[in-house]
Amino acid sequence: MKKILFILLAMMSICTISAKKFPEIKFEKTAIDLGTFSMDNPVQKCIFKFTNVGKAKLVINQVHTSCGCTVADYPKDFISPGASGEITITYNGTGKMPGRFKKGIQIYTNSKNEMSRVFIMGEMSDIPVSKK
Repeated sequence: MKKILFILLAMMSICTISAKKFPEIKFEKTAIDLGTFSMDNPVQKCIFKFTNVGKAKLVINQVHTSCGCTVADYPKDFISPGASGEITITYNGTGKMPGRFKKGIQIYTNSKNEMSRVFIMGEMSDIPVSKK
């Protein structure tokens, strides 16, 4: 009898866990190429658009960038199920060497998969782009 009761309790626990509603962040793009830009214009911005495709309110807890030259601005409020939002990334190449770069951005949320990753890339040229 104890064995049957234990099995029933375990099955009920599994059903309760699987029925829990989670938010889920889905990005339109996970990588954005900023293209080629001149050292004369080293600050570039891009926007990662996302939607909460889950069944609970989404919270972005933190956004980490791979270096100090990349800064993220993100919503601090709840994002309701079905609602959209934006994360603005600013790359500042001031004082950096010209050439290709790729920067990773980690987004930490309250979703089932706690961390998502997006990337920006581009090429900063020491030749003004208009003269290329």
